[in-house]
Amino acid sequence: MKFRRIDDLPPYVFATVDQLKRELRRDGRDVIDLGFGNPDIPSPEIAVEKLREAALNPRNHRYSVSRGIEQLRRAVTEHYARSFGVTLDPETQVASTIGAKEGLAHLMWVLVEDGDCVVVPTPAYPIHRVAPRLAGATVVTTPAGGGIDAVAEAVQESRPRVVIVSFPHNPTTAVATRDDMQRLVDLAREHEFVLVHDFAYADIAFDGHEPPSILAADGAHECAVELYSLTKSFSMAGWRVGFVLGRADVVGALAKLKSYLDYGTFQPIQIASTVTLREAQEYPAEVCGIYKSRRDTLIAGLGRAGWNVEPPRGTMFVWAPIPERFQELGSLEFALRLARDANVAVSPGIGFGDGGDGHVRFALVENEQRIGQATRAIKRLLH
Repeated sequence: MKFRRIDDLPPYVFATVDQLKRELRRDGRDVIDLGFGNPDIPSPEIAVEKLREAALNPRNHRYSVSRGIEQLRRAVTEHYARSFGVTLDPETQVASTIGAKEGLAHLMWVLVEDGDCVVVPTPAYPIHRVAPRLAGATVVTTPAGGGIDAVAEAVQESRPRVVIVSFPHNPTTAVATRDDMQRLVDLAREHEFVLVHDFAYADIAFDGHEPPSILAADGAHECAVELYSLTKSFSMAGWRVGFVLGRADVVGALAKLKSYLDYGTFQPIQIASTVTLREAQEYPAEVCGIYKSRRDTLIAGLGRAGWNVEPPRGTMFVWAPIPERFQELGSLEFALRLARDANVAVSPGIGFGDGGDGHVRFALVENEQRIGQATRAIKRLLH
């Protein structure tokens, strides 16, 4: 049977590495998984405690609100004012989503259809390319390494209805300045497209970099929305708590759509998330400190192996060019080689689209001891 939409999706190359990883583990091999960006840091204690307390109340077992309970929407606007200097109306400029991926996918449903164009810098987090396609749009890619200039060129050529960007960027770890954000907003206002900024790594930045919200740029509330979640900042990946914030009519359109599709996240999770945003304000800095230590351990270990990689200034990843003697393999074969011969799983860059094949991505989801073990094994492979 031919299925609609999914048959045209690109192959999921990460599954090839995952399958090999599982086979090696079944054979008793100790594979260190630095591929899947699945945070291992515990969620804040207060979140777990409040979740338990709220779940014990039968009143919270009923349907919730698809847009998110009022106190959660207020809590995230307070967080934005405190952390990013952005003032938002919780009634009109915030919708809670079941994680950022769900938010982006359904956001595309209200923004694009057949015949519309969406510009996406690539390599990119796969949902950035897939979500517009599922909604019927044509995706025009532009080199992520080209920065804002490359986006501007693609906009001039394709006249998109939507542009999707993300800083700090997964997988390339590229970061943006306030001036960069202002250029994007000015571009959106001039060419009348909706600017969507995925701010997943808003609080994961190093070496003095402070990621700016797109909504802090002048005029952003007229043309932009931002995706924010508790997944990385508060290490609450499995809780599935995200937000779409910004331009009021776009947020309202998403909220209307979601009112037909779901009743929101389980209400005790929303209650616990509200308390977390208000009472665990220092937790993102703790999480960031852990990732920085792991980043430094990985970069130093790879350096000792003769694999010199630029330290990222943001995200929980390291985007590493394939060593010269292995470049002809391509990223998928090199990733399989690392798994087979060094017991280290990484993500092949080709899985992130055009421009990714010369790199592999390391996720900082193991402690320093395990990362050190991984880099020693990589050193043996490279020498």
